[in-house]
Amino acid sequence: MSVLNKQGFDLWAEDYDRTVTVSEENDRYPFAGYKEIVNTIFNEVMQKEGSRVLDIGFGTGVLTTKLYVNGHVIDGIDFSSKMVGIAQAKMPKANLIEWDIQNGLPQEISNQKYDSVISTYALHHLTDEDKITFISSLLPLLTNEGKLFIGDIAFETREKLEHCKKESADYWDHDEFYFVHEELNAALPVACSCRFYPISHCGGVLVISK
Repeated sequence: MSVLNKQGFDLWAEDYDRTVTVSEENDRYPFAGYKEIVNTIFNEVMQKEGSRVLDIGFGTGVLTTKLYVNGHVIDGIDFSSKMVGIAQAKMPKANLIEWDIQNGLPQEISNQKYDSVISTYALHHLTDEDKITFISSLLPLLTNEGKLFIGDIAFETREKLEHCKKESADYWDHDEFYFVHEELNAALPVACSCRFYPISHCGGVLVISK
């Protein structure tokens, strides 16, 4: 994949969280580029009709509900029972599991295969070391042509992360661990490909495939 699909569907017909709106509209950490990041993943998944999708940390299901109504088969993991309830009401036939990814993957999906595994603004709660372990555990779930799409606070280099941290010092979250593509790429198994598409100064889409 040389470029991501920028055309097509607009996920954001409805309003979204006000906190995200303020951060994004002011092009500020942490949510600068949020809409475009999530929309980019949506458009990529939409390239294949009726695909099987696993969403990790789906929240209220804003992204997955749009995929669900467009005919995709949805499995999902989220640690919040409230979020699971809200999303399940929107997607009655989706297989949504209450689960904390700090414990790895739930047994129910360990033998499944997915065309797309997606995660938006969820994996930064894992340490860098745990991210590698968790992402490595997702690779066997991908079909031969399948891809893992991660939309999150992410940087090409550690230097760019540190620059953003300095610029955003007054409101930087020290309890979160952000993606550095250069380091992630070096730590992942050699057999897989990891590309990074920066969308804002503090966020982008990582595309990982076997």
